[in-house]
Parts: sequence; C-alpha cells; structure tokens
Amino acid sequence: MPRTVVLLMGPTGAGKTDLALRLVDRLPLEIVSVDSALVYRGMDIGTAKPSAAVRARVVHHLVDIRDPAERYSAGDFVRDAERVIGEIWSRGRIPLLVGGTMLYFHALTEGIAELPEGDPDVRAAIDAQAAREGWAALHAELRRIDPAAATRIHANDPQRIQRALEVFRLTGTTISALQSRRRPALADVRYLEFVIAPARRGELHAALATRFAAMMRAGFLEEVRDFYQRGDLTREHPSMRAVGYRQLWQHLAGLWPLDVAVEAGIAASRQLAKRQLTWLRRRVAARWFDAVRADAARALEAALADEIAARE
Repeated sequence: MPRTVVLLMGPTGAGKTDLALRLVDRLPLEIVSVDSALVYRGMDIGTAKPSAAVRARVVHHLVDIRDPAERYSAGDFVRDAERVIGEIWSRGRIPLLVGGTMLYFHALTEGIAELPEGDPDVRAAIDAQAAREGWAALHAELRRIDPAAATRIHANDPQRIQRALEVFRLTGTTISALQSRRRPALADVRYLEFVIAPARRGELHAALATRFAAMMRAGFLEEVRDFYQRGDLTREHPSMRAVGYRQLWQHLAGLWPLDVAVEAGIAASRQLAKRQLTWLRRRVAARWFDAVRADAARALEAALADEIAARE
C-alpha cells in the first residue's frame, strides 16, 4: 500500500509505545518516533524510551540521533521523517508514526514555514531597541509591518515579537507571508489518524503519577545528575527543558527539595497531557480508542487492519 502513513497519537503516559509494538508484530509497519525528547541519546528513563533490547528487536527510527547539547527543530524532524518515510515505502512497508510531540505532527500534516536561521546581531539590535523603547513599542512596529502577526502575537510575548521582526529584517518579507507558503510534507499522502487516550482525565493523572514514581525508582534522578555534571549543558538547553528533567535539574541546582521537584514533575506531566489532548481534539479525522479498556489494543489493531485491506 504505497504512499500511506499511520499516525498513532496520544498524551504522555497513554501506552502508545506498547501498542505500537503490538501493531508492528501483526502488520507490515515500521515505527517512526514523533517525540522531541527521544531524539536525544542518554535520555532514557525520563522519556520512557523503549529499552535497547526492544529496539534491537524492533527498529525505532529517529531515536537517539542527537546529543542533548544539540538542538533539534521541527524543521529538522520534518526533513528526517520525510527521508525515513521514503525508505520505509521503498521496502514495501507502512510508516507508523508514534508519539506525543504535537508540533511535529502539525508540521508534517499542516506544513512548516521556511524561515531564516536566527541572527545574533539582528536579535541583539532588537533587544537593544526594546531596552530603549519597550516591547510595547516593538509590538506596535510589528503591527505596522505585519498586522496579521501582531494579531496572533500578544504584546507581552517578547520572544515571538523578536522572531517576527527578525524574520522581516533578514528577508524583507513578513513572517505571515512566509508561513502562508508552507507545504505539508504529507500533502500528497494518505494518512490514517488514531488516538489512544484514557476516556477519563483522572485515570490519566493517576497513571502519570505512578509512572513518575517508577521512573524515580529506576534511577531518573541519577540520569539527570549525569547530565548536570557534564558541564556543557544548562537548564536552558531544549533537551533539559523536557518534562521531569527541568524539575529535577532545579533540585540538583539546590533550588528545590527533591519532594517539591517530584511533585512539580508530576504536575508538569499532567499539564503537558492537557495541552496534548486539547490539540488532539481538533483532529476531526482521528479515531479515538480508550487506553484503559482491555480490548482497546485489539479494537485499534482491527480497525487499522481493515483500513490497510481497504486500500490495497
């Protein structure tokens, strides 16, 4: 079945990995990770990364492809995913895109703008102007240049104001115009969307607390301590801003007691799940399956098998 992909989406802690492994055992699929933390080597416990033994048995594309000191953008993901998807098709198999980084799913299905790389000199000039005039004045400048962007970007959001002005100063074209030209990577591809999530929020919250406790018992704090002691990482690196890592870093820096950091990590997990679910509810074509039901995996597997058979 050429030029078809399967999207298996869900909030953190919903059981996507186990379900994906079951599907791969039964259907002609290959797993492509859609997770902004799994790309980093060594971030194993706090990301619930599939074990080395599991990955030796079942290939997981786009896992362990960056050092935590490196940045990895949505644009990087789209380029890597397009390449891997093409390779999977060439083997006569179907890419199974699994994960919870909704920005990456959005970039694949809705497109991502070709924007210039950040320029330190331009950003410094914008920061200096903001120091003199205030961010409200820069927001007013953005409103004159790009009314559409100014409507989307709040006057109290200096990071996005800076980026919109930076893009205009580098290219002479507004960020809104560049974003309107984006072409989805899956524009000419049939994709099937499935969501796995508990039907009741309380069940997900309980599962996240249980999972975080299990991660701590498995050595999560020691994993973060290894990164903390490397010397080339800070809490501002995107890798260390991941849920759980950021909170335990605060403890290691002497800012929070361990129990406070753990509770903050659980709360951040729940907040992430809430944002993920909000985004997923907008996916009108997605079919939902209750992660808590004993027959959820079987039902999703049957639905996917029917879809594959119907398109052959």
